[in-house]
Amino acid sequence: MGVRIIFTLAIFLSSALLFLIQPMVARMVLPTFGGAPGVWSTSQLFFQAVLLAGYGYAHLSTKRLGVKKHLLFHLPLLLIVAVSLPFALPGGGGAVGEANPALKLLKALLLMVGPSFFAVSAGAPVLQRWFASTSDPDAKDPYFLYSASNLGSMVALLAYPLLVEPQLRLKDQALLWAGGYGLLFLCMSVCALIVLRSPAPTAESSAVGEVAQIPDSVPITNPQRLLWIGLAAVPSSLLLGVTNYLSTNVAPIPLLWVIPLALYLLTFIFAFAKRPLVKASWLGRALPILILPISVITILDSAQPLIPLAALHLITFFVAAWMCHSRLSESRPDPKHLTEFYFFMALGGVIGGAFNALAAPEIFRTLAEYPIALVAVCMLRPSISTRKGFDRWDAAYPFAVGLFAIFAIIAVRFGPTMLAHHSVAAVQAGPLRTALTIGIPVILCFIAVDRPLRFGLALGAVFFVAAILNVNTDDRVLRTDRSFFGVHRVVEYGPKMAGSDQLRFVKLVHGTTLHGIQDRMHPEIPLTYYYPNGPAGQVFKAFSGPLKKRHVALVGLGSGSLAAYGEPGQRMTFFEIDPVVRDTATNPKLFTYVSNSKAKVDIVLGDARLSLATQPDHEFGIIVLDAFSSDAIPIHLLTEEAIQMYFRKLEPDGILVIHISNRYLDLAPILYAISKDLHLANRAEEDGPTEEESQKGKTASNYVLLARDKSAFKPLGKIDWETLEPADNVRPWTDDYSNVLGVFKRND
Repeated sequence: MGVRIIFTLAIFLSSALLFLIQPMVARMVLPTFGGAPGVWSTSQLFFQAVLLAGYGYAHLSTKRLGVKKHLLFHLPLLLIVAVSLPFALPGGGGAVGEANPALKLLKALLLMVGPSFFAVSAGAPVLQRWFASTSDPDAKDPYFLYSASNLGSMVALLAYPLLVEPQLRLKDQALLWAGGYGLLFLCMSVCALIVLRSPAPTAESSAVGEVAQIPDSVPITNPQRLLWIGLAAVPSSLLLGVTNYLSTNVAPIPLLWVIPLALYLLTFIFAFAKRPLVKASWLGRALPILILPISVITILDSAQPLIPLAALHLITFFVAAWMCHSRLSESRPDPKHLTEFYFFMALGGVIGGAFNALAAPEIFRTLAEYPIALVAVCMLRPSISTRKGFDRWDAAYPFAVGLFAIFAIIAVRFGPTMLAHHSVAAVQAGPLRTALTIGIPVILCFIAVDRPLRFGLALGAVFFVAAILNVNTDDRVLRTDRSFFGVHRVVEYGPKMAGSDQLRFVKLVHGTTLHGIQDRMHPEIPLTYYYPNGPAGQVFKAFSGPLKKRHVALVGLGSGSLAAYGEPGQRMTFFEIDPVVRDTATNPKLFTYVSNSKAKVDIVLGDARLSLATQPDHEFGIIVLDAFSSDAIPIHLLTEEAIQMYFRKLEPDGILVIHISNRYLDLAPILYAISKDLHLANRAEEDGPTEEESQKGKTASNYVLLARDKSAFKPLGKIDWETLEPADNVRPWTDDYSNVLGVFKRND
């Protein structure tokens, strides 16, 4: 029992350290390298590659050296790596203006955490292989330790935002991690001593206790390896797919990604438990009951009711991932092949993650990777039918279902308008259209549920047809574009313009987050959060005419609404990170705020903090920060160091305008704490529309103004803005400290 306890503790600690280091490093590199797409994709690729390298090292080294020689090699390796701790970002500055910033980031990550992450990443397979060579009764089946590994990952995942980040600065977090590494070395040293002193396991000792039935040591075939890769890749892709879908299309809640990742780790714990709760075949039978309604919901882009829909997405993901991981557990080989098994599992995880993070944004214009993963997991279900192999109906039936879906959509939505006398009205969007165009095809898919391949391909045909023919709305989608930051859609809605086929309003949306509306009848009036009588309009009206600022900086472009306040002789420079947003806002066929602005408008692409830092000091009269309305707010734009930099770029009487409208976060206390620390004057205004204004396109908005002295607010006159109020236990955010959970709105 003591042997199992020390090995369990070591593997638990190893995985916890892996999940702690990644968010720490992400926070460390943000101020230096920014939040540009290349930073995130490069960082993700780095960690995935090093993890795979660690698993490859575990497999090759234990295979070549044998267990007892390997542990005498691995422990000195851990000691050598300890010299690089505690980790810190190396000097050399950021990557603005460099031809290939990814190389500089890779070099920084390699120097900072490469050795330590590599050494710890090998811990889970190495410790299980060591344990398999002991005389412990459970040595014949060491895979139960993988449950402890994933439990450690889940504890670290939850501990970081709940305990570590709110309490410790980054330097202290790095010291904590170094201490954990030292404890891991001690645990692994004890494990190594146990292995060295343990006699080789005998058949008699291995038979003691309840041991899962594991196949004898037989050669691993390539089809088996491919199956392991697929069973690991699909849940990995599904994890990122459901997280992205939920955070953009259903509930853009900060830190929402924690929930699906915790569920993902929990499926490993259940699947590799010593006594698994459920067989993969049972989960495979239940999965279609969840997949089919989720398919309809996904096709319709349904976002309400929020909590039940989010719960259904998460439950479906949980069952799907659990089924795949249970199939992995049930196909696990003899412990002699343990490290190879984990290597191909890791390879599958990397492939699934890379497909979503790197390939999908380049290939697809929508979040197509989510339904693709749903279809793939259907095809990985254990077969219920007694007939094995592929037959012609596995291809013909899905083709027929797709043709039926095409016919139903055309007949219901477009057919009546094709009639000569237009005597039949088209079925409007609603339950009846959904039942006819999506419900019946999905039911036809269910008929093939006993054949996983046929069922999955049929469901894929329905997804494909629905996406091509856009069955989910009567609004006109003018443009759909995809970037690293998500899917942006330009949509027409409202009544038709007189004498035109165009609809009156056009809006830019990212999932459920609105980034601007323009009224084609009054294109000169900025709407939504920028309405003329709202806080933004009040500021630009006050600083207009003789009082206008020569140069205004604006972080975040959206539809370009604020460009409507530009005046002749004025320059407005937008700092925008997403090229898709730039292309949309500057296209006069979609929005005309930028093209019709009376000011000279420039757009600088890249991370705003890094780009602004390169501008001349005292260059701007006003800086507007408009980047905090979505789920993933850029924390590095709202730290004390960032605010200090903005004021270096402002004129002596310049004003920093911060748009903090957010459904879930209250950022005002952070700004109060920062203004107090930096001795800045502040003003705040929270504004809501009347019913009439709401119909015209105005939305609620919340703004904060900061200045070196309150005299800078004089042009606002008698406008009734409040001063910020202090909040209990709220510390200012810095490059070394932040706490998103601490600013969640308590009443929402």
